[in-house]
Amino acid sequence: MGAGHSAGVLDSQTVKSPHAPGGGGYDAAKRLKGCKRHIAVDTDGRLLMVNLTAADVQDAAGAEQIVKAIRKRWPWLKHLFADGAYDRGKLMSVAAYRDFVIEVVRKLTGQQGFQVLPRRWVVERTFGWMTRWRRLVRDYERRSDVSEAMIHVGMGALLIRRIAHP
Repeated sequence: MGAGHSAGVLDSQTVKSPHAPGGGGYDAAKRLKGCKRHIAVDTDGRLLMVNLTAADVQDAAGAEQIVKAIRKRWPWLKHLFADGAYDRGKLMSVAAYRDFVIEVVRKLTGQQGFQVLPRRWVVERTFGWMTRWRRLVRDYERRSDVSEAMIHVGMGALLIRRIAHP
């Protein structure tokens, strides 16, 4: 990601995990026991940051770690797009303190079923890329650092394939 990119997109994905750290958690919205992957991607869908938590951790709480860490690694990033789950006071305060703007992209009024939302589709596509890497369909690892490393390996392999076959 070059210095020209100044925006990113936040989202999370709950995946089944037979060996979730700390016994895992239960995501009632998805009806899954396992872990949650909170990620930030650039506007092209390339992975910037990942934070793994138990599935019962709220999206905004998981994103706080990303917001705190991302400033050090990508100081030019200023704007983050997210869905309504991230519209929480504490996260907005953490972001404002670190000179971020979190823009919540809401569903369209009267929307029924799936519809592509501006900016948000980029992170959804990245989750799709992740699940094409068979090892990332669920979280098989016993340690969260190994699980995070597998995400980086899968996304790195994707970038290498794109460079080799443009």
